Amino acid sequence: MKTVLMTAFEAFGGETINPSWEAVRTFDGKEIAGARIVVRQLPVVFATCGEVLTRALDEIQPDRVLCVGQAGGRADITVERVAINVDDARIPDNNQQQPIDQPIEADGPAAYFSTLPIKAMVAALREVGVPASVSQTAGTFTCNHVMYSLLHWIHTTNSKARGGFIHIPYMPEQAVHHPGVASMATSSVIQALETSLQVILSTENDIRVVGGATH
Repeated sequence: MKTVLMTAFEAFGGETINPSWEAVRTFDGKEIAGARIVVRQLPVVFATCGEVLTRALDEIQPDRVLCVGQAGGRADITVERVAINVDDARIPDNNQQQPIDQPIEADGPAAYFSTLPIKAMVAALREVGVPASVSQTAGTFTCNHVMYSLLHWIHTTNSKARGGFIHIPYMPEQAVHHPGVASMATSSVIQALETSLQVILSTENDIRVVGGATH
């Protein structure tokens, strides 16, 4: 049986909850498309989030990896295309550290592309009525750090695993404190993640459709 590792983050930035964890934790122990789902929570701490992820990867040796994080202000599910080799924190992490222009891996490449079928995932999400798009930036906070660390692990260990990252909007419970900012119900996020897992486990080659942006 294949194994999928799903990760999500603890709350940060003054929030009391993180929508990624509220959704992802519901998958722990489930079987989807013939695969067993294992869930891990990651700290919003630059110094340790990559290490916690790498330990889980070494332990579990998953076939697929789907990391999930909060992107407050985004209006839809955004499937990330690329992770870049830099930490440049707009706000301090949960350990009150704020790295600026620091490489994640000193000898690593400038960027890694997701190895998931990102456009097929977006198409499937839209098909079930969940707003979704390809994102060209995972930011420069701990979400990007984790995505880069994941892909670096896959590359440097010659793992046959495939992995990537999804950003999700605020939950409505958070958005009430951010007037005018979009949100998405946890039930819709859970549906989106389950659909994404189905695609990840059944699609070898991504579809060739427009997913770019003009800015």
